[in-house]
Amino acid sequence: MSSTTRPTRPPLKDRIPGGSDGRRMLVIGFIDKCGTGLWSTAMALYFTYVTGLGLGQVGLLIAVSGAVGIAGAPLGGRLADRFPLVRVIIGTQLLRAAALLALLTTDDYPLLVLISAVGALPDRATNVLTKLYAARVAGPDRVRYQAINRTTSNIGWTLGGLGAAAALAVGSTTAFQLLLVGDALSYLVMAALTLRCSEPPAPTPSRVVATSTDAAPTAKPASPWRDRGFLAFTAGDGVFFLHDSILQVALPLWIVHATDAPVGLAPLLLVLNSALVVIFQVPLSRFGATTEAARGLYTPLAALFAIGTLAVAASALGGPTLSVTALVTAAVVLTFAEMIHTIASWEISVALAPGEAQGAYLGVHGLAQSTQRFAGPLLMTGLVATGPLGWPFLGAALVATCAAQNRLVRRRLTKSSLSVPKVTVSEH
Repeated sequence: MSSTTRPTRPPLKDRIPGGSDGRRMLVIGFIDKCGTGLWSTAMALYFTYVTGLGLGQVGLLIAVSGAVGIAGAPLGGRLADRFPLVRVIIGTQLLRAAALLALLTTDDYPLLVLISAVGALPDRATNVLTKLYAARVAGPDRVRYQAINRTTSNIGWTLGGLGAAAALAVGSTTAFQLLLVGDALSYLVMAALTLRCSEPPAPTPSRVVATSTDAAPTAKPASPWRDRGFLAFTAGDGVFFLHDSILQVALPLWIVHATDAPVGLAPLLLVLNSALVVIFQVPLSRFGATTEAARGLYTPLAALFAIGTLAVAASALGGPTLSVTALVTAAVVLTFAEMIHTIASWEISVALAPGEAQGAYLGVHGLAQSTQRFAGPLLMTGLVATGPLGWPFLGAALVATCAAQNRLVRRRLTKSSLSVPKVTVSEH
């Protein structure tokens, strides 16, 4: 009598890339987003009700800190090439905590702007350092690791936001200060946990080479600032990152000013966005497991951008039912575009970064997201003011950028790198 044994799935901890250090860093990222969700939700209100700033002053403070924070990504990447990565991560965590706690010590406006700007530098560096750690500790499974990290981060952000909502319901000065202190304490906990992480191995030299028109050969480590191809890739990614401002800025304004949909739909669409990311980001990551597969995602990405932007335009053409249906459709489609883009961006940005200058390259690539955070809301506000005709033009621009990005990446990658089925450029 024969019997068959069904294969058993490995424990959850063994399905997470990066071993114990990788799992610990995922917990650190979760704590980070819990704390950030506490503070970022209430930041503008803190400056209004606790420090007594006017609306214009709050807007200028946020704008200045956002502009200064743009430099955080390349600065963090540069430091990671020169110093142990774990120490750099701990340094940013401690600096973020110190900047937050310093806000409690003054109501002086110039000092508040200075402190906020200083705190924005390590804050913007965090995404780059997380990507670097994932690339080094997870190896060929870096895309899956980043997908798990993004999923847990969304859960943490949601929990932090719920905690902030409870505190804001109280509305006292003490409640606002506790939110700030809670975020600062989260950074101290993160620093303590990061101390237990071992330093990941440095990347090996890249097998993806720049073409002669992109960067001249040099004996020094490659510089992303002289690599025109990589700068063009970063600029294209900056356009794609507009999906953040579309969902968080443009759609709420569009609902109020251009459609018959109820105003209460706006926060529900953001909840839908977070829920879809939590459910689908990890399963979708398998479609970007290699550089060639990630490059192939630009075609469905173009289709998603086209459908999503046309759906937003259609929401202004009818009554409440059409508006709600079109807006929900747009939110779902654009959320899938967001997830597809992040997968392609994670893999290809690392694939194009030479191993000896990985931090510098990924730091420059971080400009795509940090610049969008600064300029995106302004662009989306202008887009909403143009009316329904603005959305098809935005969709056409995004589709054209997908085509250009696909050609650029295909030109940059050598045949040998594309023929490797699983282990891509910077693996060790």
